[in-house]
Amino acid sequence: MKPPILIIIMSTVISGTMIVMTSSHWLTIWIGFEMNMLAIIPILMKKFNPRAMEAATKYFLTQATASMLLMMGIIINLLFTGQWTVSKTLNPLASIMMTMALAMKLGLAPFHFWVPEVAQGVSLSSSLILLTWQKIAPLSVMYQISSNTNPNLILTMAILSVIIGGWGGLNQTQLRKIMAYSSIAHMGWMTAIIMYSPTMMILNLTIYIIMTLTIFMLFMLNSSTTTLSLSQTWNKMPLITSLILMLMLSMGGLPPLSGFIPKWMIVLELTKNEMIIIPTLLAITALLNLYFYMRLTYATSLTLFPSANNMKMKWQFETTKKITLLPPLIVLSTMLLPLTPMMSILD
Repeated sequence: MKPPILIIIMSTVISGTMIVMTSSHWLTIWIGFEMNMLAIIPILMKKFNPRAMEAATKYFLTQATASMLLMMGIIINLLFTGQWTVSKTLNPLASIMMTMALAMKLGLAPFHFWVPEVAQGVSLSSSLILLTWQKIAPLSVMYQISSNTNPNLILTMAILSVIIGGWGGLNQTQLRKIMAYSSIAHMGWMTAIIMYSPTMMILNLTIYIIMTLTIFMLFMLNSSTTTLSLSQTWNKMPLITSLILMLMLSMGGLPPLSGFIPKWMIVLELTKNEMIIIPTLLAITALLNLYFYMRLTYATSLTLFPSANNMKMKWQFETTKKITLLPPLIVLSTMLLPLTPMMSILD
């Protein structure tokens, strides 16, 4: 894709998300979603092949259905309240339809089916945008309507997402599919807390985006798309291999790494609200995610690939990819735990 065209398309994607985040009128929110959806399609098909076209078609059909449901919810709400403003108390039926539409846009279970397929079909950079930036707009709308949503519906979808996000990734060897199932599970954690502490959801989203961005940048640095290709990196980049180990454990939520913060604080907040079963279920099902992260770390850094590099000269070409942001991102993804008291004050 030519740089001027890419700049125009990316600015449309960004402005669409910004319109959704800053608007207080349902119609402009819907327009922002449409701008974002139509501009992301060429980015998904950046490296054009039949697989990318199939992924972009699946994405378009799912997002178009979600937009239709959202508009129907908006119209039902308009008929009952007579107002377009977001702050107005929602009609219960409209609230359920909007929640389902936003869940479909986010890839929450049981509307998760498109996320692994689309993420796998596109390039690593497009998959990164899909699993990070594209989550911001729907979550910002859920943040605004969190006080009017059906708690049973939200919690059911959250628990299902964490279970399916853990279960689906168990037998995967494709890194993009693993990251897609990881995204589904993280979205489950975020929606579980959104009604009780929306600020905590923003904290979780921020840490999730930082960790996912760092991991995808490391994958792009190695051009790794499968567990097998990732397992050969120790021969070329031993430092990067050990960093992937730390980042994967951080994604799994192990202390003392950054990924532990949101899980710890969400479980704490839910127990403060006298809920015991839901945080217990979330913590147990998080072990499924930890298992497939451990599989990746085992294949990457805890075992040696059977061919030792005995040559004096490395046969690989030197990497020409720019990694300017990688060091600060790695620090943020692994060493934020001491800042937890400050984050708890923000809540």
